Amino acid sequence: MFNILEARDLAPGVRYVRVEAPKIARRRKAGQFVIIRATSDGERIPLTIADSNAEEGWIALIVQGVGKATKTLNRLGAGDAIPDVAGPLGMPSRIERFGTVVSIGGGVGTAIAYPSAVALKEAGNQVISIIGGRDSSYVLLEEEMRAVCDEVYPTTDDGSYGYHGFVTDKLTDLIEEGRHLDFVLAIGPIPMMKAVAEVTRPHSIETVVSLNPIMVDGTGMCGGCRVAVGGETKFACVDGPEFDAHLVDFELLAMRNRAYAGFENTRLDEMDQECDRPQLLPVVPGGSA
Repeated sequence: MFNILEARDLAPGVRYVRVEAPKIARRRKAGQFVIIRATSDGERIPLTIADSNAEEGWIALIVQGVGKATKTLNRLGAGDAIPDVAGPLGMPSRIERFGTVVSIGGGVGTAIAYPSAVALKEAGNQVISIIGGRDSSYVLLEEEMRAVCDEVYPTTDDGSYGYHGFVTDKLTDLIEEGRHLDFVLAIGPIPMMKAVAEVTRPHSIETVVSLNPIMVDGTGMCGGCRVAVGGETKFACVDGPEFDAHLVDFELLAMRNRAYAGFENTRLDEMDQECDRPQLLPVVPGGSA
């Protein structure tokens, strides 16, 4: 069992969960993930390690409650325990001295971008961060990003905070201003990552994305996380999760990620019905129910 040391809300439906996992904390590197089960018979879900402390023996996860498994996890709090946490898994981020780097996080994708931004800064890069959300409540980890990055630009779709527009709009502005960009790391929803790739492609700016397809075992055995990169089949759990954005087949990735949408909706409906079902009080002999 893995004890939860801290759990708090970051945004509507998004939780920060700090878990006691000393072995994983000692070994993990930026870009790697864990696979967890919120219950002993639950679904296996991959979650990027957003932060860790090897000396104190904990890892931090940021969880968006979308399906039954993630919503179940987000109901847990400090003092509860997670039965299974396997990791660290996946290839670490490629960290080297590129020059000027742009780290782009869309929504919960910022949780993945953050540890890589830390590592890229420690490697001697100038790091520019663009963090986006559909409104101000979904702009995550701004304070943490400001502590490690040279420049931070929050953006919101509705203009409620920071730059009014998409992360790609701000990226385009930087390029049109004549900023020399050596490397871009973009993490977020599939349409966002695809859009970033199309912004950087004409300028031949090296761009990497972190993919989160359907994943079961995290060892390359099940094949559920296969993605097409440069016309070749790769497995995100062992070959990634980071790949050259200009080679990823985003259309195929999106189609495969929708494969179980119907099943997921059914399980969510069942979960809602369980929550709405009235709880019967036990009958006490000689007393009232």
